[in-house]
Amino acid sequence: MPSSTPLPIDPIAEAKRQWLIHGWVDAADGMAAVTSIMRAQQLMLGRVDAALKPFALSFARYELLTLLSFTRGGQLPMTSASARLQVHPTSVTNTVDRLETDGLVRRSAHPTDGRATLVTITEAGRELVLAATSALNTSVFTEPGLSQDDLSGLVRILAQFRRDSGDFVDPPVLPEPL
Repeated sequence: MPSSTPLPIDPIAEAKRQWLIHGWVDAADGMAAVTSIMRAQQLMLGRVDAALKPFALSFARYELLTLLSFTRGGQLPMTSASARLQVHPTSVTNTVDRLETDGLVRRSAHPTDGRATLVTITEAGRELVLAATSALNTSVFTEPGLSQDDLSGLVRILAQFRRDSGDFVDPPVLPEPL
């Protein structure tokens, strides 16, 4: 779903050709892969941003609301939100500031940890994130632009890359019950 006129050539293929011409043969495939992933991220983010625009949500705000909506009590310590979203605590603080101003979350003192702050989704936040999720499911997630086989392969490859890069570890295999 391109938003502009397609280029007459693939600039990443041209960059790879130039890498090869300049003698960077060992790096050419890696450059093309990294650049392709970064461009694909830009394209996907553009689609996500367009779907979230009617809800006045950035992806960061959407992610935090979604995370909170998935918890049992609709709340998390801000440090836990930072860890689960894999972003700096300052980013979570800024996101919570904006969501709180809009009445979508509220802060409160942690009942047992005087150093921690809880962030809780409000009913308005729940309603908004449900509507935004419906829009994302319809316009982005259901039709991401790849076949099911390609999607499965891509997710597997990227998960392997993320795991090998130290992004996460596989959970231990639990023993069979006796």
